[in-house]
Amino acid sequence: MDVALVYNVKKEETDIAESDSHPSSLQQTTHTQTQLSSSVDAYAEWDTIDTIHAVRDAIALRHSVTLIEANEQTFEKFTTLRPEIVFNIAEGRFGVSRESQIPSMLEMLNIPYTGSDPLTLGICLDKSRAKEILSYYSVPTPKFIVVSSLSQLESLAFPVPAMVKPLFEGSSKGIFNSSLVQTDKELFSQIENVLTKYEQPALVEEFLPGREFTVAMLGNGDDVRVLPIVEIKFDSLPIGVNPIYSYEAKWIWDQASNPLEIFECPAKLDPHIKSEIEFVCRRAYNVLRCKDWSRIDVRLDKNGRANIIEINPLPGILPNPEDNSCFPKAARAAGLGYSEMLNFVLDAACKRYGLI
Repeated sequence: MDVALVYNVKKEETDIAESDSHPSSLQQTTHTQTQLSSSVDAYAEWDTIDTIHAVRDAIALRHSVTLIEANEQTFEKFTTLRPEIVFNIAEGRFGVSRESQIPSMLEMLNIPYTGSDPLTLGICLDKSRAKEILSYYSVPTPKFIVVSSLSQLESLAFPVPAMVKPLFEGSSKGIFNSSLVQTDKELFSQIENVLTKYEQPALVEEFLPGREFTVAMLGNGDDVRVLPIVEIKFDSLPIGVNPIYSYEAKWIWDQASNPLEIFECPAKLDPHIKSEIEFVCRRAYNVLRCKDWSRIDVRLDKNGRANIIEINPLPGILPNPEDNSCFPKAARAAGLGYSEMLNFVLDAACKRYGLI
């Protein structure tokens, strides 16, 4: 099949991304640089060139592959190339519906693509909307409020400690060690930081003191697979830091050259807890109508009950095992190599569209 791989590449690597495409790729048009934020985590959601090339090489084992960067020229490229299917890993940049932009273009052009549809992507990126839907269907999720201005904040419906996050971000963007607040003063300061730096509302969420897990999901309908559960081991973090999977933990303290022993997969779990985690993840996956794959973050409350923290329909897929990327780690534990994992996603999408 003719497959287009659509992506966003981290800023410092854009210059060589398309110039090093696979021999089977079609000719690419010139990249137009978009002005982007200079914040330290501005590109946290975007992929490295190594990841983009690893995905390309995996798909190229069975198909011809064209690289298409998600920018102002993407729609024209789709209309010209008309790929049989698109493998979508593009996160987008601007707006609260940025992850929905590429799938929306593809639906307009009636071109099949991997992963969730624009509605599900938009809902999952808006953490409060996702949590509202989960709550409606009685899927456990921490209590929360959304704060658009400090003048709105009088008191919480739950006591501190609390987590303060940007409402519309992923990849631990905007979630730092300081995001877990212990006092009202810290709460106000952290909310103000989110409102100012990220120019969006803050999600203030009840902090759950239990163990944390991330769960990789593959497939659709009755064929959805729950891959081996990954536990985040907070005792591996530097002494004195908060027990959260922060930006520092994901991107600064954990390096391929000196990796943290922060993940355990498969997690050592009581069978009852394991079944409960798998059940709430399947429920969340189906309630939010995820397709082909997603990674779901789960934390236990003070009673040991599994709660959904958030859903990531475009999961991180760093190819190097030393990079501690959770979805590939879970796949390896299930006996799926990196290429096999990605082609499983592609096959799942092809089956949905009746292409195989």
